[in-house]
Amino acid sequence: MKRLVIGMSGATGAIYGIRLLEILSNLDIETHLVISDAAQKTIKMETPWAVDQVKAMAHTCYDNRNIGASIASGSFLTEGMVVIPCAIKTLSGIAHSYNDNLLVRAADVAIKEKRRLVIVARETPFHKGHLKLMMEAADLGATILPPVPAFYCLPQTIDDIINHLVGKVLDMFHIEHNLFYRWGSRETESAIASNEKGGDVATEKEWREGLSYNPIYSGPSTKDPLSH
Repeated sequence: MKRLVIGMSGATGAIYGIRLLEILSNLDIETHLVISDAAQKTIKMETPWAVDQVKAMAHTCYDNRNIGASIASGSFLTEGMVVIPCAIKTLSGIAHSYNDNLLVRAADVAIKEKRRLVIVARETPFHKGHLKLMMEAADLGATILPPVPAFYCLPQTIDDIINHLVGKVLDMFHIEHNLFYRWGSRETESAIASNEKGGDVATEKEWREGLSYNPIYSGPSTKDPLSH
């Protein structure tokens, strides 16, 4: 069974990490989760999920202060790590190997062991200092994957945009999924052909309503996040 470390830090976008855990909990992937204190607050502010519900989706969950946890050692074999979302403070810690908590230490382990480290850096706009940190992390071997949506897959909902980002993360670890329609797929080719023909559509709303498109994953119920 593959092992994947997931770190959630305090940037906005907690739903990205939650959705990743949702998907992986239904696959043959052993997830090892560490959530910062700030991320726990963000989960409560931005989503209908309780922190305990998020933790329950992981195979193992660690206290961010537990520097002696298994994921703090390179001898604990994993496929790598995703920091999703990644706050700039956490990015800074990773770029400078400032291992004062388990999340940053686990990321440092992924780098030193030459494993895949994906950083979903969440901030906007970026100033030069932010960009420099990303370059430093990339120079160490990390993959910088900011949550930048694509529109060729014709997203119809916020869920579609979330799923595209999570799908791109899964692609980095060669984990199969069907979270979005890929460029060149039958669905995107059909939509492009339809658009190129033109028509008498008066508004964008009418155009969207006319698409033969259904979201692949509709997401959890906002009333009961674990009911889907």
